[in-house]
Amino acid sequence: MPTPSLTRRRLITIAATAAGAGLLGRAGLARAATEPLRWQGQALGAQVSLEIYHPDRAAAERLIALSLAEVRRLERQFSLYQPDSAICDLNRSGVLIAPDPDMVTLLQAALRFAQLTGGAFDPTVQPLWRLYQAHFAAAQPDPEGPSAEALAQAMARVGHDGLRVTPDRVVLLKPGAAITLNGIAQGYATDKVVALLRGAGLSTTLVDMGEIRALGARPDGTPWRVGLADPDQVGAITETIDLVDRAVATSAGAGFRFDHEGRFTHLFDPATGRSPARYRSVSVLAPTATEADALSTAFSLLPRDKIEGIVGERPGVQARMMDLDGRLSCCGA
Repeated sequence: MPTPSLTRRRLITIAATAAGAGLLGRAGLARAATEPLRWQGQALGAQVSLEIYHPDRAAAERLIALSLAEVRRLERQFSLYQPDSAICDLNRSGVLIAPDPDMVTLLQAALRFAQLTGGAFDPTVQPLWRLYQAHFAAAQPDPEGPSAEALAQAMARVGHDGLRVTPDRVVLLKPGAAITLNGIAQGYATDKVVALLRGAGLSTTLVDMGEIRALGARPDGTPWRVGLADPDQVGAITETIDLVDRAVATSAGAGFRFDHEGRFTHLFDPATGRSPARYRSVSVLAPTATEADALSTAFSLLPRDKIEGIVGERPGVQARMMDLDGRLSCCGA
């Protein structure tokens, strides 16, 4: 079997605007009837986009350029697809001296979400990704997955208790350990762009850096419309939600599968090293995209009662779980 593609399936889409205009162009700008400035391209391993409403088109173009520069800067910190990124340096050497403040901030946030979710969110599961990728890239791989011995060796390298983060350095304490921020970095990048645009005085913008966050409402006062995709049917939407000053993220095993049957996915349970199939998808609405991103990842691994307990303590957070039979249940605000 060939090496699996690193491109994750998009599980959130931006619904058509009231004027009937969607995101236009590939890595370019387009003018719509309502005069927003739109950009679409690729970053952090996903399709990303910006939609800016600004009376000065030249100023809007400058803001998009600044936003993209910020995302590219963050990619040099967090991207596993760039071999010279800071996270790749850390994974090779086990230590990062004088880390960028954004690396420290995001890793500290990742550790807080690990504590909050009882370890369901864990940035140190990268050895499991490497294990399954190598296994299913081999000729005639065992469809039952890696051997118990190989899984145990990978699991010995996993555990957020083996990650130390200070402003001066980041250290991986376990030999062979490695981290991934793919379950939180896109949300963080989304929030950074929102902060940049808010600081420039914008009050109505939709930012999609892999996860979606709305800054205010649409110019006509109506909510932004976001579709939650059916993870098992490309192009199908299970429901449409409204966003005003809120973010949404969705996780599903179908977003990336190592095997054709989908028994082994990018969602790893740090306690077992396997990919549990509790839900078809989990979406989280939250005040920030960082929180929505991390919690949607963790909730994919947790039973409903634990999700309800966490959501009950998080103001402005809502979880929407679609079970394996397609039934939708919700909890939270």
